[in-house]
Amino acid sequence: MKVMKPDFVVKATVQLGFSENVIFPLGITVLICTILYAVPRTAILGAILLTGYLGGAVATHVRSGDPLFSHILAPVYFAVILWIGLYLREPRLGALVPLRS
Repeated sequence: MKVMKPDFVVKATVQLGFSENVIFPLGITVLICTILYAVPRTAILGAILLTGYLGGAVATHVRSGDPLFSHILAPVYFAVILWIGLYLREPRLGALVPLRS
């Protein structure tokens, strides 16, 4: 959505204290990270980069004083789902963290 810059994204980003000029570069960044995550060969790198991006989202929501469960922890929920999905599809990660018996 940040790449297309609809009005609600611009409004929300500016309310969080960012300049309108950073919306497109942030969109490109998350798009590249998502593509890396989608490609099996680079999925772990993509997951690490997306986790860092989502950590920045958590910090931004904390700084702006947003509600805990609906805003601050939403990127954490997404990151947990991201890593569970990667764990289920990536045998190398399963060997590193042996939760299966």
